[in-house]
Amino acid sequence: MRPQRKNSIVVSFSGLDGAGKSTQIRNVCASLSAKGCRTQVLAFWDNVVLLPGLRAGIAHALFRGEQGIGGPGKPVRRRDKNVRHWAVDLARALLYFLDAVRLRKVFAQQLRAGADLVILDRYIYDQMANLPLKNRVARGYVRLLNTMVPQPDLALLLDADPAQACARKPEYPVEFMEECRSSYLRLAELVGMRVVPVGSLDEVGRTIEDLLWPRLAPCLSSKAPSLDAVTVA
Repeated sequence: MRPQRKNSIVVSFSGLDGAGKSTQIRNVCASLSAKGCRTQVLAFWDNVVLLPGLRAGIAHALFRGEQGIGGPGKPVRRRDKNVRHWAVDLARALLYFLDAVRLRKVFAQQLRAGADLVILDRYIYDQMANLPLKNRVARGYVRLLNTMVPQPDLALLLDADPAQACARKPEYPVEFMEECRSSYLRLAELVGMRVVPVGSLDEVGRTIEDLLWPRLAPCLSSKAPSLDAVTVA
């Protein structure tokens, strides 16, 4: 049984590392805060995933990749989600199932918190995209997992050019990022994410507003000053 929905609007941001999710989330929060709407941001890895520190430590110990976040001029050679092996995919599938169970609880808690907008910085979709979606069994598993988890009111996939994403956040080879982009686009068709096309910062922001603002109309209208409150000079 899925959590009962209340008045909060839930939107998830997914996409490649370096696609600009954090920047767009900050812009949405700033805009809504200026309008008097309450927002709550949850980072999927920090607030939902089970034992994130332990999992990161095990991945580092097993695969010997570098840790940290890459930046322009400061590349990091990570080895975690870019490791491909059937046994690793099986372990991921099990961990993602446990994360899906926890996600239901976290989702329900956030709906009770009463924010006008709950933003999820990544969602379980970002884990699904790391499974071998060319495989029919993996696609069936993704469909099953998707029936278990709460559905955001709006699930956004920020598309990105892999080379540009790598330049902004150099952590994985471009070839792997191209593979990830194909997986995300395939996943969007499977689970119904809305794809935000590649564009400038402002263009992407406007597309997000066009998709999000109609869903927030009740909140925005309730925060707008009434005619009685307007003083005519």
